[in-house]
Amino acid sequence: MKKIVLLLVMMGFVVTAYAQNDAKAKAILAGVSKKYRSYDMVKADFTFTLDNQQAKIKESQQGTLLVKAKANKYKVSMTDQELLSDGRSQWTYLKDDNEVQVTDVDNGSDALNPAKIFTLYESGYKYLYTGDTKSGNKTYQMIDLSPLDTKKSFFKIRLSIDKAAKQISNVLIFDKNGNKYTYNVKSFSAAPRLPESIFVFDTKKYPGVEVVDLR
Repeated sequence: MKKIVLLLVMMGFVVTAYAQNDAKAKAILAGVSKKYRSYDMVKADFTFTLDNQQAKIKESQQGTLLVKAKANKYKVSMTDQELLSDGRSQWTYLKDDNEVQVTDVDNGSDALNPAKIFTLYESGYKYLYTGDTKSGNKTYQMIDLSPLDTKKSFFKIRLSIDKAAKQISNVLIFDKNGNKYTYNVKSFSAAPRLPESIFVFDTKKYPGVEVVDLR
């Protein structure tokens, strides 16, 4: 599950070039992006679930994300791993193995990472507004994303957007192997000012950690 979780968290929930897409969906997503970009730093608590009914697999774990999007910096903390970046290097810490892998950050236009989270739909996808749904006293706007690159391992991403808050509350990813990956955003808020050091992996805090430098 480690690799799957990392791949999906890095892929993000994000959206920038609007072309040949549903006008209603475009307007909704533009509102989400505008609000997200108004924050210097954000914090989101989420639950990640992997579900494959054929294989009788259902696993969940909690996570917290801190993002400074304009600087391409982020920190993802989950049950079994952490993912950090200072905008230049990325550290993937595997807790059970006490191992950290270090790589360069890909800042190319097609690169997706947690710093671009909540704006995934901005490039590389077609999107379609499929209607509203209500849960309790909240209304959610439903949008389906389809990747333009048909070689991707997934074929659809379904976003649930809190209409009043203009925030993505749930992401459901369908892959070609029958897996369903769900990110349920439990809380989303502007984060307080934090030291830049939180985006750098400090080996001194992890006695005996094995560093695997892949740069």
